[in-house]
Amino acid sequence: MYVPKQFRVEDQETIYQFIRENGFATLVSCSSDFPEATHIPIELEERGNGEKVLWGHMAKANPHWKSFAHFPQVLAIFQSPIHHYISSSWYDHANAPTYNYMSVHVRGKIRRLTEEEEWESVKRLVQRYEKIAERPIDLETLPPAVQQEINGLVGFEIAISGMDAAFKMSQNRDDKNHQLIIAALKKQGTRVADQLATIMENMR
Repeated sequence: MYVPKQFRVEDQETIYQFIRENGFATLVSCSSDFPEATHIPIELEERGNGEKVLWGHMAKANPHWKSFAHFPQVLAIFQSPIHHYISSSWYDHANAPTYNYMSVHVRGKIRRLTEEEEWESVKRLVQRYEKIAERPIDLETLPPAVQQEINGLVGFEIAISGMDAAFKMSQNRDDKNHQLIIAALKKQGTRVADQLATIMENMR
């Protein structure tokens, strides 16, 4: 991912937190013909030695996983749902329009999880997302017939070899134009525009 210096995020903890908060990712890998992509939850996990890795799974019916053995180098893309067009009419001078967004690309080598690791991966995923439920389910207490549905999944781990993070929030604008953008966003009257304006204010 091309990231101009003014938009690049280097702090690893900031990147890790972004991944945790935006876990619905796009997994991209090569194949013999065209690149393949699958949209799935991918979680940041930590191994016993402190190494950060990514865990996820996809349906066994999805042929994407079959290419992993021959093309193990993959890319996981994490994007914030908060993004917005920035009109150059909001500036105090003539300029080109642009787009503000936040994205993290994680590169690494993928491998299939063992059965035990796969169970643990799905269990942690369920525990994380069930926090929104009034009566959260637990993988360990589901009926055996439901538990067996895990056999229809393929779990994987990505050993992280590199990360690129771009938080493009008009950092290249002077204070006056930065404030003009924020004011214009707040006038849009949408939740996303308001959220983006708040992020811009906090990052400044």
